[in-house]
Amino acid sequence: MANVTIQAAKKRFGDVEILHGVDISIPDGSFTVLVGPSGCGKSTLLRMIAGLEHISGGDILIGDKRVNDVPPKQRDIAMVFQNYALYPHMTVRDNMAFSLMLAKRDQATIDQKVGRAAEILGLAQLLDRFPRQLSGGQRQRVAMGRAIVRDPQVFLYDEPLSNLDAKLRVAMRTELKELHQRLKTTSIYVTHDQIEAMTMGDQIVVMKDGRIEQSGAPLDLYDHPANLFVAGFIGSPAMNFLPGTLRRAGNAARVELADGTQVEAPANAAGVDGQPVIYGTRPEHLELDSSGGIPTQVVTVEPTGADTFVACRHHGTEMAVVFHDRHDFAPGSTIHLRPDLQRAHLFDAGSGKRLAA
Repeated sequence: MANVTIQAAKKRFGDVEILHGVDISIPDGSFTVLVGPSGCGKSTLLRMIAGLEHISGGDILIGDKRVNDVPPKQRDIAMVFQNYALYPHMTVRDNMAFSLMLAKRDQATIDQKVGRAAEILGLAQLLDRFPRQLSGGQRQRVAMGRAIVRDPQVFLYDEPLSNLDAKLRVAMRTELKELHQRLKTTSIYVTHDQIEAMTMGDQIVVMKDGRIEQSGAPLDLYDHPANLFVAGFIGSPAMNFLPGTLRRAGNAARVELADGTQVEAPANAAGVDGQPVIYGTRPEHLELDSSGGIPTQVVTVEPTGADTFVACRHHGTEMAVVFHDRHDFAPGSTIHLRPDLQRAHLFDAGSGKRLAA
């Protein structure tokens, strides 16, 4: 195991800079998730750590060793790919043992390591099968087993669950997290799925356009997003954003929305009187208000059993609400909503940064 340090890492393709001086500290034994939309640079950064992409500037350290010019096979890392990358003509046993055979390890060591990995991953009964005889989840476990047998300092995962169906993804998510808890090997995981990021990571790094928007523990990002992008990206359904103007009178602060509705500003919100702002509130932090609140028109009602999801609209702005009670609103009807002031947010309309005292 080892910590991974990325210092001012840059990546250029010709004259186009893809990564703009990225700094990340990944503690020994942690599970760090790089998350962001397609094209943000997360997979490129992972491939740079693996040595599959050349670094254009800055440094990458695994442990105390600078690995900028170290070949991939000498970095003591193991990578699990999105498409499994299994050899179709080899059995599960041979796929898992292949890297050890290349390293000329003795047969007893190979059998011991493959047997241990197969036991951990529940593959002991499948060792003599070929990849074509396995399900998607089983193939992904074989790919992980091939990484485990190497006993690397760092595991690298490049969207390993994206080819699986929704139910299997949830099951594999649990298996991956349990595997990390058992092995305690430093892991770096790339995904565009923020649910995977929230449920699996000790640390989340949110990326956009080759830059880091925010990093920290999952619930810290959820509770204290640094800007509009992080607030909208972390959390499902996404946070509601309502444009308005901050109004201050003495110690009181309110936000005047586009239709003239005034809502109390979130607790501890900063900003000056007359400042254009964005009022942010998560769907699960809204409740019905019989004495005022934000008037919204119901568009659809989607009962899920435990919750009721309501899509609605306020003065042309789409909103989502999650009620933990059952409601049967008629489409087109008007409901009034009150945000939880302790968990709402205020953002500057120009810069997108959160306004917090």
